[in-house]
Amino acid sequence: MAVDLRNMSRKELEKLAGDVEKSLDKIRKKDLKKVRLEMEKLAAAHGVTVEDIIGNKPPAKAAPKKTASAKVKSPPKYADSEDKSKTWTGKGRQPEWFKLAIAAGQTPESLAV
Repeated sequence: MAVDLRNMSRKELEKLAGDVEKSLDKIRKKDLKKVRLEMEKLAAAHGVTVEDIIGNKPPAKAAPKKTASAKVKSPPKYADSEDKSKTWTGKGRQPEWFKLAIAAGQTPESLAV
C-alpha cells in the first residue's frame, strides 16, 4: 500500500500519524501477550513461574517529580526600602523594585534584610 505523503495536508498527516501510533500500540500489546504466554510455558516446563524467574517485585516506579510546593523556600535576603512586604531571596530574576533601587543609586547591601 503506497501512500503519497507529499500531497497530503498537515491535518491528514497528523491523523495518519495518530492512526499509525494506535496500530503500533495494539501490535506491541499483542506481542507482549504472546511473549508472556511463551515465557509461562517455558517456565512451567521447568517447574517454575515467570515471577520466580524475574522476582516478585513490582515494577520500579520513577522517582516522584518535585513540585514547586515541595521545595523549601529560601528566606528573603533583600527587602524594598519603601515597602518591606516586597522581598527577594537573591535567587532567580531580580524583581523590578530591586532593579529600580539599584538604578537609583542604592547598593544591594543597603537593601539587605
